[in-house]
Amino acid sequence: MSGERAEGLGTDEFGAFIDGLDYPMYVVTVESGGERSGCLVGFTSQVSIDPPRFLVCVSERNHTYSLAKGARFLGVHLLHPEQFELARLFGEETGDDVDKLAQCRWHPGPGEVPILEDCARHFVGRVLSQTSFGDHVGFLLEPTELGARDDGRVLTFSDVKGLTPGHGA
Repeated sequence: MSGERAEGLGTDEFGAFIDGLDYPMYVVTVESGGERSGCLVGFTSQVSIDPPRFLVCVSERNHTYSLAKGARFLGVHLLHPEQFELARLFGEETGDDVDKLAQCRWHPGPGEVPILEDCARHFVGRVLSQTSFGDHVGFLLEPTELGARDDGRVLTFSDVKGLTPGHGA
């Protein structure tokens, strides 16, 4: 076929397409084997309406991933623009060195998943499957519990673009 490339685009080349996209940022929390963790994520999407399904992708280098790969449930928290410090905590710190949950208010939800009390919107999802997508693993979630009480505004990628990740992708 004329014009077809034998190899995929590189990261810099694909950047021309994704530059300027501004998607919501989430904090994903997990409990597994009595240990808890959480991280800031931007690779997410609703992938089915009926039944409801949501995909959350976590970097394989992330401490949260080391727990999530064996977990039955994940917590997914949508951040409000005024929650930049919470984004900084879960985005810049690593659970390898810091107990992030000791620095914020939370309570155990279904499956003992930490629910961040200051997040106005969250859901807990049962992990249905895991799929490798390169340097991230996607967790397909079936929502099992929901909390929502906000004005609809969300923290986005452009709000946190200057953060230094606790782990590289």
